[in-house]
Amino acid sequence: MFVLVGMIVGFLAWFILRYVLTSLYTVDQNERAVKTIFGRAERLGDATTANSPIAESLSDEDKQRYNYPQVRVIQPGGPYFKWPWERIYKVSIATQTMNMAQDPEDPRSNAGGTILEAVTKDQLNTGLTGQIRYRVAESNLYAYLFGAKRPISHVMGYFVSVLRERIASFEAPQAAGSDDTSAVIGVSINDLRKNLRDLNEHMERECASSAARYGMILDASLITGIDPPAEVESALAAINTAHNQVSSDISLAQASADQKIVQSRRAVEIETLNAQAEVEPLVALADQLRSLRDSGPSALQSYLRNVRLKLYSSAHSIIREVE
Repeated sequence: MFVLVGMIVGFLAWFILRYVLTSLYTVDQNERAVKTIFGRAERLGDATTANSPIAESLSDEDKQRYNYPQVRVIQPGGPYFKWPWERIYKVSIATQTMNMAQDPEDPRSNAGGTILEAVTKDQLNTGLTGQIRYRVAESNLYAYLFGAKRPISHVMGYFVSVLRERIASFEAPQAAGSDDTSAVIGVSINDLRKNLRDLNEHMERECASSAARYGMILDASLITGIDPPAEVESALAAINTAHNQVSSDISLAQASADQKIVQSRRAVEIETLNAQAEVEPLVALADQLRSLRDSGPSALQSYLRNVRLKLYSSAHSIIREVE
């Protein structure tokens, strides 16, 4: 009798420890959880990612390829209860930072995850340094948990392929009417260094679809350094020095030309004013003589006599022809 009671009590104790106490769980503030029942995640009806806002950055073909079901997300809190045939998958949604040269599959790649190599459009093998910030997409946990074995590897591979394609085809934007001579030099590393902000913004736009593809959001791309090979560094420095000297000479020549143009315009204005000052008395005299002529012959003769008298009064001697 006691043996039977002991077996029953032992079974109840084992059942409580095995299925009751271990069936209680909690979810932290920076975590989200997904429950599976017999291996199948709880879904929100027939909703899929193809019809959600995160799929706006995907093409029609990619929407069919990366079409994942929407699952019920367990929010922070608890304790929650689960049955023995249910399983809980917890993920952290905190933002994380990673060196963009780091290879999750092989830590020894890319010089131990420190420098990412890429080839520019002028066939220079350059090294890139920087970081990326990423986090798990709460709206697409199915893709992160069940779509890929290691989502971070897919995201990093996608990021690196997009970055290398951009580096290989990058051309610095040139404003209309610009006289920038860097296009003549044709060194793409200079263009990349001067347009790091545009490069980072391009990477953010191109990688916006990572949330729909792999369930991970790239918050920011922070490319901080673009370094050429050591054998190219000295030649590049010489080119940059020559380019700066040419730019300085062009600026000085333009300033000198602008100054001469201003001086020439001022001289023309002065000569024009002098000519106008000389012409105006003659024009006034012509108008006066025309008015006297219109008044009659005697008026003109009187004017000429008065002019002669004024001249006579100013002269020291007069020589007249005998009539």
